[in-house]
Formats: sequence, C-alpha cells, structure tokens
Amino acid sequence: MPALSPWHLLLIGVVAILLFGNRLPEVARSLGRSVNEFKRGLKEVKDNFDEAAERDETPREKLAAPSEKSEPTRVGAEAEKQPADQHETR
Repeated sequence: MPALSPWHLLLIGVVAILLFGNRLPEVARSLGRSVNEFKRGLKEVKDNFDEAAERDETPREKLAAPSEKSEPTRVGAEAEKQPADQHETR
C-alpha cells in the first residue's frame, strides 16, 4: 500500500473538520487525556512488576548460595568415575 500523499492528508483533514466541526479541539483533548492515562497505567504495571522482581531476588540469592556442609551432587560421567562404595544409596 503506497504512503499517503499530501492530498490524501488534506482530504482527511477536511473530512475531520466537517464531521467534528467545533468539537475537534475537545475530541483532540480527550484523546490526549486517554493516551496519558494509558501511559500512566503501563508505568504502574511496570513498577509493580519491578517491585515483585526485586522481592523475589532476595530469597533466590540465599537459595543459590551453596552451603558449606553440603557436597555438590555428581551427575553423569562424574558419577560413573566414582568407586562403587562412594555412591549414595537411597
């Protein structure tokens, strides 16, 4: 679809003036308020998401830190290299 030429934009402007007339400034103002309210809502959602992410990071950091008492679990090829008497039994 080709871009709008200046004639198309002029025609759209004339039709908007004919349809809305003296209410055009009011419609534009209302549209501006709607856009601002939408942006404000998006910012609140983003802030809430960021706060939730910050609250969740603290416990994860504590869980991610390895304990001094526990030995890391060996998986795969490392587990096969261990002697049979060192395998954990369940």
